[in-house]
This record gives sequence, C-alpha cells and structure tokens, in this order.
Amino acid sequence: MTKPTDITKLQNRADEVAALLKTLSHSNRLLIACALTEGEMSVGELEAFTGAEQPHLSRDLSRMRHEGLVKARRQSKNVFYRLIDDRLERLVGALCDAFGAPAKN
Repeated sequence: MTKPTDITKLQNRADEVAALLKTLSHSNRLLIACALTEGEMSVGELEAFTGAEQPHLSRDLSRMRHEGLVKARRQSKNVFYRLIDDRLERLVGALCDAFGAPAKN
C-alpha cells in the first residue's frame, strides 16, 4: 500500500500540477511527451511517431516550450526536442503503465 499523500504539499502546488495536466490533455501533446521519453527526437521523427501534420506538431511543440516542458536544439536545418522535466517523464511513464503501453526506462 502507498503512503498517504501530504495534502498540504499538494495544495501548495495544485495550480502547477493542474496546468501540466491541462497541457497534456491534448492527444498530440501527450503523444509528443510519450515519444520524448525515449530521448531527444527531431521534428521529422516526432511527425512520424505521432502522425501529426507539421503545422499541428509545431503548434503543440511551441505550447510545450512555452510551458517549460521541452527544449529545442537546432543542428543545421534540423530541430531536435527533448523533455526538460523528469517529473513529466515519470508521469507519462505512469500513464503508459496504467493504459497498457509499456513505459521505456
């Protein structure tokens, strides 16, 4: 059995957690986060993984950058993204476990 949650700690950060869950509430952004748990990926790799068209992918990546979840790195003509918050990686892993897709470690 798990240890009871200290509700006081959660109360102090509930808005932050709610904002993160709101960002992940869109299926494309959730798929992007899932893909990036594997490590850094280019926009083309993310496009292939998610099946999202480039304009939609760019919009979602921009939102995730704005929210401080991903970081971009440019190399020549390619842009690579990676997760910058290990809590997001753990959360996405838990979602994968809960819904049957094995999380990668």
